[in-house]
Amino acid sequence: MKKYLTVLAFAVLLAACSRVEPNQAGVLMENYGRNGKADFSIVTGRVWTIAPGTELYQVPLWEQRGKFEEAVTLKASDNTDFSATPVYTFRVVKERAIDVVFDNKQLGYGAEFIQSLQDNILEPKILDLMKEESRKYTTEELMAKGGSLAFEQKVQEIVKTEFQKRGLELMTFSSQLTFSKSVTDRIDKRNEVNQNIAVIDQQIEEQKKRLELARLEAETNKLKSEGITEQLLQQQFIEKWDGKTPLYGTTPVTFMKKVD
Repeated sequence: MKKYLTVLAFAVLLAACSRVEPNQAGVLMENYGRNGKADFSIVTGRVWTIAPGTELYQVPLWEQRGKFEEAVTLKASDNTDFSATPVYTFRVVKERAIDVVFDNKQLGYGAEFIQSLQDNILEPKILDLMKEESRKYTTEELMAKGGSLAFEQKVQEIVKTEFQKRGLELMTFSSQLTFSKSVTDRIDKRNEVNQNIAVIDQQIEEQKKRLELARLEAETNKLKSEGITEQLLQQQFIEKWDGKTPLYGTTPVTFMKKVD
């Protein structure tokens, strides 16, 4: 009987002892956490959890992957709907493990802690941030060359900041935007119209230049014609005549002699 009690007591002690697994941060809560973070501590190895109000949280430190199971709907500033299916990876910052547990202890503990954190805290927050940011862009801006990339980089930046506040490090993030065919067709048609207008504008500018050139040439010819006087003709004739060649008909010189 005595031996049986000894074995039973040993079994109870083993059951009251937990071991922090490798590559995980052990966070021990004592006294039901009534004194705030003062009741939380980082622990390693074997940990006694027999005392009332004691709980061991094991927080994985390796990279976690998250993906929205269903596409979410966002709105551009022009009230056009488009979809996103965000994919992201992150990890818990070891030095912030107490913050992660303390702020989210209501989610439970154990293997499902991180998944519950993603489903109930992180992904709803990501969605709120994306909705707020999408309202700053028009549909054309998002679909233009580099537009979706600019949106994605901005969302990644604000999500990363939000994760840092929560003791998490965002590793990668992708919004994976999708536009409906009707929206794509509408934008393509608008781009085609804008392209045609640009061609017409270019042709108008070219025609203006041609008309301006013709006007300048006409003015130049007029000035030239007004500058050819009888005196100028006489002077040019005298300069080119050798004074010996017989003259026939009416010439500027003979005309000049008659006048004299």
